[in-house]
Amino acid sequence: MLLKGERMKSLTTIGLLIMSNIFMTFAWYGHLKFKELGWFSKWGLPAIILISWMIALFEYCFQVPANRIGFDGNGGPFNLWQLKVLQEVITLVVFTVFTTLLFKNETLRWNHLVGFVFLILAVYFIFRK
Repeated sequence: MLLKGERMKSLTTIGLLIMSNIFMTFAWYGHLKFKELGWFSKWGLPAIILISWMIALFEYCFQVPANRIGFDGNGGPFNLWQLKVLQEVITLVVFTVFTTLLFKNETLRWNHLVGFVFLILAVYFIFRK
């Protein structure tokens, strides 16, 4: 059972990881929608990379504090393995929402869902004492 302070650190860590992954997903995949935005479609790859880096800066502004707050070596509730698996599962959830909302031509299939079940099992086993 988590104590009150640990629960707050857990929720803060998870919230920061969610925000981080929203920015990360837009930095990594959002530019694929630029061609639909008119004037962005004429920009070259160096400009797109620069825009993605600017978005990714915000990712780091959330990711670094999430890891520092959440890491048990800094008084947080999660060990390094747990932080990494949490981050990966959150990444896939954010990516799934992003893809299904913005990329209508991409289909969420049964094999994707089976893969997600295995990732949830990974979380279970990583957090098992």
